[in-house]
Amino acid sequence: MSTGYLWVKAFHIVFVAAWFAGLFYLPRLFINLALVPADSHAERERLLLMARKLYRFMNLLMLPAVALGLWLWLGYGIGGGWMHAKLALVLVVIGYHEACRRLLRRFEALGNRHGHRWYRVFNELTVLLFAAIVVLVVVKPF
Repeated sequence: MSTGYLWVKAFHIVFVAAWFAGLFYLPRLFINLALVPADSHAERERLLLMARKLYRFMNLLMLPAVALGLWLWLGYGIGGGWMHAKLALVLVVIGYHEACRRLLRRFEALGNRHGHRWYRVFNELTVLLFAAIVVLVVVKPF
């Protein structure tokens, strides 16, 4: 393995971990937003501000994570059946990221349709996705 490959891999892992930290926390803010009483405007606005800032930061983390992953895949020829499964899950994670954007927009427009329990389940999806991706990358089962 070349030194360049190891640097790209290291930074890919850093950006993926940071991106997932945001994906773990933003739905937690949604849970809190769903629990805010209707008359608590200041609390709602504070949580929305936090959610907006976190979402913008998550976008900045996602871009290098995906770009470095593509560099590893295409530039260094990493592949196999496990990689196809991983790429499929990465597309699901990107879809989850987009779903977070849509949910945030609904909260901003006072159009939330879900209760805090729904957001608790939604929040756990990222843990399952993260675990599946890590297992595929480390174990390479096929």
